[in-house]
Amino acid sequence: MFEPRTVKLKDNKEVLIRAMKREDLEGSFAFFRALPEESRLSLRRDLTIREVVEERIRELEEGVVKRLVAVADETIVADGALEFSHFGWERHIAELRLFVATPYQRKGLGMLMAGALYDLAVSAGIEEIVVKMMAHQTAALRIFQKLGFHQEVVLRGYVKDMKGTRKDLVLMRCRLEDLWQKYEEFLRETDMPSFRME
Repeated sequence: MFEPRTVKLKDNKEVLIRAMKREDLEGSFAFFRALPEESRLSLRRDLTIREVVEERIRELEEGVVKRLVAVADETIVADGALEFSHFGWERHIAELRLFVATPYQRKGLGMLMAGALYDLAVSAGIEEIVVKMMAHQTAALRIFQKLGFHQEVVLRGYVKDMKGTRKDLVLMRCRLEDLWQKYEEFLRETDMPSFRME
């Protein structure tokens, strides 16, 4: 169970990070529709389609994934997830997905969401986290490198964006303890308080 927490960003704005719930359907739909077109093109699924957003909620309720949202002024401004393989040889690994609304980027929210997702990973017994993204998503690549992720492989022309254009897929991974160390370094360097429980 994730305890809601209020975090303070670099601009001193307070944001609530909490578990996603079914009532977030409309807010989540609005969040993804508001992303810039370039960001939407890189989504694994077309989250501007209401039925696809509803499917994400069902996955949450079935326990296949754990999702967090960051909320400011009753609006979702970030969406993060850990996707699990509960059985088999990848049961110690989770895939991390993270999206931050453009006005809230470069304010530390992505790092604070990653710290919250770390807590979820620990409680789920996860040892390693992987991220997959298109090679042209350079800003996201830099963020994950700061978090201690290392590039493992690039699969050339492996995925297609929403327009059907083939793109290279980058797979990165990070041990959980390395992620926590990088997160603590970030908090020290930026002099940001981590959070307070609600």
